[in-house]
Amino acid sequence: MTQDLPPSGGYSEVRYRRYLPKRGPSGLVVVGGVAAVMAFGFYRVAQGNLERRELKRENLWSRIHLIPLLTAEADRDMHRRTVAANEREAEIMKDVKDWKAGESVYNNTKYFTPPSYVAVPESN
Repeated sequence: MTQDLPPSGGYSEVRYRRYLPKRGPSGLVVVGGVAAVMAFGFYRVAQGNLERRELKRENLWSRIHLIPLLTAEADRDMHRRTVAANEREAEIMKDVKDWKAGESVYNNTKYFTPPSYVAVPESN
């Protein structure tokens, strides 16, 4: 009986390491790309915030400049309603002696108090 021996010169080397080619960018390149994309995104967010702030300021100033117009319109509407209410009151109370239409029943002539009635739609 003979023992099984290696061949003369030995066996060939066993490859146990993985010799894979490098694929794709390195980690540093990936991190740099992500940082660049994030920096651009933050820049765009900042520009959007500035634009939104400017639009909000413009909207606020447009409202401020419209206040006199809206106040005048509300005053004209209140005057029209007051005149119409006084005419209705005069028609209703025409038979009552010493009744003055539109005169306040309260003693508050020192300060102007806007009417606090709710307009009721007229039926046709």
